[in-house]
Amino acid sequence: MSGVNKVILVGHLGKDPEIRYLEGNVSVASFPLATSETYNKDGKRVEQTEWHNIVMWRGLADVAVKYLTKGKLVYIEGRLRTRTYEDKEGIRRYATEVVAETFTLLGRKSDFEPNGGVSANNTGNTQAQKVEDKEVEVDFTENDQEDNPLPF
Repeated sequence: MSGVNKVILVGHLGKDPEIRYLEGNVSVASFPLATSETYNKDGKRVEQTEWHNIVMWRGLADVAVKYLTKGKLVYIEGRLRTRTYEDKEGIRRYATEVVAETFTLLGRKSDFEPNGGVSANNTGNTQAQKVEDKEVEVDFTENDQEDNPLPF
């Protein structure tokens, strides 16, 4: 039986996505995402924030850099990946990140461009769309499912 590696997150961007270009002009974007949960402890409401490292590849990375900014609320689906690297002192380190396969911008109409929302298809093409509702969702899906480790 095969395993399942699926991550679903809804959170706010901690900073604008950073994009890099690798060999062959392959784009990769990364940014931190904050998710929060609240619970009661000793009669007081406590909020706990968890930070996640998000990585997006190719067309999805290009769209993310264009439309995602610090503070935006976003729904992300992807998979976990843990990679190893050596730091400057030669010590082996581990990093766990979410490799996003799709994302959806969440928020109010006012969170988007004055003319409405923006959508992208799985080839990274974008088009303007008129937004009638108060709530807006914009879906961006990665069409390349190739498994690429980060080279850093």
